[in-house]
Amino acid sequence: MRVSRVTEPFVEDDLERIEARPQTLRLIALDRVRDAIMQGQIAPGERLVERSLGDRLGVSRSVIREVIRNLESEGLVESTPSGPRLSTISPEQAQQIYEIRMQLESSAAAACADRSSAETVALLREALAAIEAAHNDKNAIAALNASTHFYEVIFTTGGHEIAWEIVQRLNSRISQMRAMTLSVVGRQAAGLKRLSKIVDAIANRNADAAAKACREHVHEASLIAIEMLKNK
Repeated sequence: MRVSRVTEPFVEDDLERIEARPQTLRLIALDRVRDAIMQGQIAPGERLVERSLGDRLGVSRSVIREVIRNLESEGLVESTPSGPRLSTISPEQAQQIYEIRMQLESSAAAACADRSSAETVALLREALAAIEAAHNDKNAIAALNASTHFYEVIFTTGGHEIAWEIVQRLNSRISQMRAMTLSVVGRQAAGLKRLSKIVDAIANRNADAAAKACREHVHEASLIAIEMLKNK
């Protein structure tokens, strides 16, 4: 989730704002580093140097240290004897993540179809339009954020809040692989087509079709990602 910049004028006795500032700075730095990872500006296995990252972002090493700890908790960074490095994902790990995705997303899509309303469908079509617009603008981060929102609508509408919490814990790695698969020629159009099938099934309140479309979408993505990882 992105943090909006503070635009209100400074209030001298606003102690709450002053106390919150370091936290806001950390979150902004975290978003920037995470975006750099998703865009491939930091390569898997690359060492994260506090001084270098701090200089590039214009923040202190203590802020970068907190950012790295956050990324470690997300599984994006691993500690090594030579320092923190961007984690690599093996084909076997990717397979496990896609299997979890397939089970949780297909179940959530079926539940969403059972509970869907005109408002739900409108939100999903709006998210689809945002994904397509981001692809057209070649904005990978916007596409990933819109995709996350798309699935959030499905999970929350279906009443699968706990499952969504699990997905969010894996979300950084999911987004990392999603960015990788979207780099394949033709994948963006094919992915949008499959997401549209999920929305159509939900709009028709067809739980079985929604679950099936979800499984097909995840399966196609898994084949591309695992093949790419094997060839690295």
